[in-house]
Amino acid sequence: MRAELLIVGSELTSGEKLDTNGQWLCSRLAGLGLPVRFTTVLGDDLEDNIAAFRAAAGRSELVVSSGGLGPTQDDLTRDALAKAAGVGLVQDDEALGMIEALFARRNRPMPDRNRIQALIPEGASILPNPTGTAPGIWMKVDRARVACLPGVPRELKAMFDQELVPRLKAAGLAGRVVVGRTINLFGLGESEVEARAPDLTARGRVPEVGITASDGTISFRIRAEGADEAEALARIEPTAAIIYERFADLIVGEGTDDVAEGLVAALRSTGKTIAVAESCTGGLIAHRITRIDGVSPVFPGGVVSYANEAKSELLGVPDDLIAARGAVSPEVAEAMAEGVRRRLGADLGLAVTGVAGPTGGSPEKPVGLVYLGLADASGARSRRLELGPEQPRTVIQSRASKHAMNWARLALLGKLP
Repeated sequence: MRAELLIVGSELTSGEKLDTNGQWLCSRLAGLGLPVRFTTVLGDDLEDNIAAFRAAAGRSELVVSSGGLGPTQDDLTRDALAKAAGVGLVQDDEALGMIEALFARRNRPMPDRNRIQALIPEGASILPNPTGTAPGIWMKVDRARVACLPGVPRELKAMFDQELVPRLKAAGLAGRVVVGRTINLFGLGESEVEARAPDLTARGRVPEVGITASDGTISFRIRAEGADEAEALARIEPTAAIIYERFADLIVGEGTDDVAEGLVAALRSTGKTIAVAESCTGGLIAHRITRIDGVSPVFPGGVVSYANEAKSELLGVPDDLIAARGAVSPEVAEAMAEGVRRRLGADLGLAVTGVAGPTGGSPEKPVGLVYLGLADASGARSRRLELGPEQPRTVIQSRASKHAMNWARLALLGKLP
């Protein structure tokens, strides 16, 4: 069974807006046993849209479009679908009544232009819109069932769940359930991870396993199908167990969890607290930690000590140490970690200082050089990172913050050498 998406809107092809509907639809359709094989993003051009509907209907059993159902002249989906099917447009009285009723509920006169939204291709039926003015369209074209949904995400999601899913099931299109599970790792590069998992990522393996990388976080994405969700998840479990056994120390969480969530989980499980002192990351570690709900018991706070004076005055780093070793040094990183630990009364102090660039580097201390500091009641230690002079400033800051949090996570779990 092939499903295909047509995402319509010149604001998407021009880069002015990001398509989020396609991502959501792919996930929801996969959960119904309808994995998406093709996605086409189209501008508001009638001939292009006609060609796209014809191609999609000729190769897929289900075609779902997003956008182009509004009342303006650049809303072309209904026209394109009708021409692709070789039929005309007719007024649907039920759709017109719904549109008129919506304007009446809002105590607004209905512009005459909105009547166009009640036009649908001959032979089609409407998908009622519970939250907006644009009815969807449901019809058969060639081998495909075609569903046209509005582009407004709130309207699209409500129409999909309330109107389209029942029709997919009634038409026998919703098949075996496909579910996914994502396990996130940090600490090795994508190629290094894959080198340790050739058996997991082999083509044709069941369940299917893929590897993706984003900002230093490596994700195993496992997909399996079953008669229902429970069966599909059961098929995933043995593969997930292999990943947990093989990459235990690198795993920071699942789903959307990343390094910050892994650190907070370690803090909660150990009952410890952490305070952070940041220089080149400018508060990014604290920001990532405090995005997580309920972290107050484990995170008393942090200090952004960007200038040398702030390191001395707020953290107690000796001026002569900075003068002798430089702000970007292992000794200063350790002093910052110890200073913030004492200042905020935390069990663990975490510090980062470095050269984020693009200027400020030297042959001895190039852009991308970062030192981490970690302190507890037994003392302080440091770690050197070389994140690469070719990396943009934001990448160096992000990677440094993740490495720092992951180092603290491993320390809390007793996994540091």
